[in-house]
Amino acid sequence: MADRRTAQTMTPSPSRSGIPAGIWALGFVSLLMDVSSEMIHAVLPVYMVTVLGASTLAVGLIEGIAEATASITKVFSGALSDWLGKRKFLAALGYGLAALTKPVFPLANSIDWLVAARFIDRIGKGIRGAPRDALVADLAPPHLRGASFGLRQSLDTIGAFAGPLLAIGLMWLTANHFQAVFWIAVVPAFLSVGLLLVAVKEPERPQDLRRVRMPLRRDEVRRLGTAYWWVVAVAAIFTLARFSEAFLVLRAQSAGLPLALVPIVLVIMAFAYSLSAYPAGILSDRMDRVAILAIGLVLLVVADLVLAFASGVMGVCLGVALWGLHMGFTQGLLATLIAEAAPAELRGTAFGLFNLVTGLALLVASVIAGALWDLAGPQATFLAGAVFSLVTLIVLLPVRAQLSGTRE
Repeated sequence: MADRRTAQTMTPSPSRSGIPAGIWALGFVSLLMDVSSEMIHAVLPVYMVTVLGASTLAVGLIEGIAEATASITKVFSGALSDWLGKRKFLAALGYGLAALTKPVFPLANSIDWLVAARFIDRIGKGIRGAPRDALVADLAPPHLRGASFGLRQSLDTIGAFAGPLLAIGLMWLTANHFQAVFWIAVVPAFLSVGLLLVAVKEPERPQDLRRVRMPLRRDEVRRLGTAYWWVVAVAAIFTLARFSEAFLVLRAQSAGLPLALVPIVLVIMAFAYSLSAYPAGILSDRMDRVAILAIGLVLLVVADLVLAFASGVMGVCLGVALWGLHMGFTQGLLATLIAEAAPAELRGTAFGLFNLVTGLALLVASVIAGALWDLAGPQATFLAGAVFSLVTLIVLLPVRAQLSGTRE
């Protein structure tokens, strides 16, 4: 508990009723970068296949390697932020790398350049992820920690659905001019970096906060504690239930949604996600966090059942909206639980390991989902997701006891 008392001294002194301006700024930094990234990613696969002649297998391999790179990088960047005590510097480095890759997309005339840009972009994502989340934990008042993570997640997700919508509109306005969309996407990326540098102030590291020697050494990792590893275990099992959103797109297509409208599935999901993340975070500050997480899991069970048995497009859209709601009730909350369970000086390491484990679990979940889809159809995939969700609910019972003493 001494570490958590110390953590409170790292927090600036805003009004007791307000979330610090730095967290709002980090939220808008995430929003702007997501708008930029999703504008590009919404049309990049089509561009690679139809313009540059890449195969769909190549697209899948590029995306898989890129996301795996991001997950692995998060571990080292989070640990480095604990060792240096400089989270903003690493966050700025990560966002800066991502911004610098954006002009490559409209300039690239071969698949090799796009692969390099995508790879560096994901390295940037990996570098910024864990230090940024640890910075949110450092800035957030203990009584507003759930709301703080929920707000950042909500703003981030607004970018996730605004980007594809902008891309769709710009493709229509420019008569499918890919380079024009890519160039416009450069603007919010650089605005994101500028906002981070100007508006986010890192709190001073307290003199009495224990210095981390080598964050990934066994003795340091052991200090993360049992409660932390319970949260990671629950998150890993839970992630097996929430495989890649690509399967939502495939499900909508199988239900008869026209190909041109398929991207609207991700917009519906992200919209429901963004609407629910901040209110769920506020609610978690006033109620038992584990109970809120359980509500999110119940929403996922219902979403899976609807998606398994829906016979039409409207039913699938309802399932997708429920999927987005479950994300809003769980993703920011899991980050809050990590922040509360880990010692203040090891938060970067904690978020890095958490992201690595859940990233690998998502890869496994997507492989299982794809195999089930090929063997028995979409219904088997979503029913398996419902089963994993129920297993996670059962595992939550010991977590409630482990986390009962972590809140300030």
